Amino acid sequence: QVQLVESGGGLVQAGGSLRLSCAASGRTFSTYTMGWFRQAAGKEREFVAAIRWFSGNTYNANSVKGRFTISRDNVKKTVYLQMNSLKPEDTAVYYCALRSSAASGTFYALPQSYDYWGQGTQVTVSS
Repeated sequence: QVQLVESGGGLVQAGGSLRLSCAASGRTFSTYTMGWFRQAAGKEREFVAAIRWFSGNTYNANSVKGRFTISRDNVKKTVYLQMNSLKPEDTAVYYCALRSSAASGTFYALPQSYDYWGQGTQVTVSS
């Protein structure tokens, strides 16, 4: 089993920044990809960013390109989401997720592709 714990959410004004962290523990040796998703009230969960654990290749949703950066620390088994130039529409609960097995294509953008999920952290951007 794998446990994921997010932190770093909070309330910030538009234009501000936050950095989310997601620490993985347990059977993390088979980590293939980790991702960030978000879910606003009354909306479906949507892809934000993902990173392949060994290659470091990253992927971002169009809505956050140029503003959000995903990164990882292999030693700490932690993935980060640096969020800059935040907008009110970024308000959501942010979840990190982990996929254990290899895959191809744009699997990283699909919630059903991931095996484990964190509990989520609230990000609220005021206008």
